[in-house]
Amino acid sequence: MGPVDRDAVTAVARLVAAADQVVALTGAGVSTASGIPDFRGPDGLWTRDPGAQRLASIDVYLEDGEVRREVWRRRLSDPVLSARPNPSHAALAELEQRGHLHTVVTQNVDGLHQAAGNAPDRVIEVHGTAREVMCLSCGRRVPMPQVLERVREGEHDPPCRQCGGLLKSATVSFGQALDPAVLQAAHHAALGCDLFLAIGTSLTVYPVALLPRTAREAGARLVIINGERTPYDDEADVVLRADTSATLTSLVEQLRKR
Repeated sequence: MGPVDRDAVTAVARLVAAADQVVALTGAGVSTASGIPDFRGPDGLWTRDPGAQRLASIDVYLEDGEVRREVWRRRLSDPVLSARPNPSHAALAELEQRGHLHTVVTQNVDGLHQAAGNAPDRVIEVHGTAREVMCLSCGRRVPMPQVLERVREGEHDPPCRQCGGLLKSATVSFGQALDPAVLQAAHHAALGCDLFLAIGTSLTVYPVALLPRTAREAGARLVIINGERTPYDDEADVVLRADTSATLTSLVEQLRKR
């Protein structure tokens, strides 16, 4: 990952300033600076601990009580709940506040965009949120800390207090379908924008990875900011292979001067 290319940032600043509707798609690379590891990178969670991927399967979760207990045990030390927004999140919140950013579509489940100041109704969480727990039977949702307190008190596989059903974080596990309404909202955002920013995402996880193409085919410009190469680099108007925090901070600084 190289230093920030100031000329490329200037080009992106011009595109942002000229755009009527900007949509940002964010991935794990936006949150690593907050202490939340990605999954597939060189130091990713599943790279370091391949067995952890099994815990993210809905079928295994439903069938194996020991897996559920292990999942809840791990959640007690999950960095997501203690994480704080980093400069990437702050920059995207400022872009929205300055009227430059219409929607954030995120693959992340950490809630840090909202914590940084992005309006909740402008953040589309495609893979759900780790900050809530949902009942797989009745659909009731409660804040994650409430359930983790029960785990600390000895309920190793806490049931729903409303119906007795299985509880699970309100994230999308392997084998679970994405919420059609959420996916449609993300698709609609991509169709309606004239500038699409893909930030900190490998663009290899589908169907979210289709969004840049949807935007391009609808006539939008495409900017990619990511530490590694993506399948869309050759189609993008601008590619910055650099740290997302430094790049977005530089982008906001340039836009402040306009």
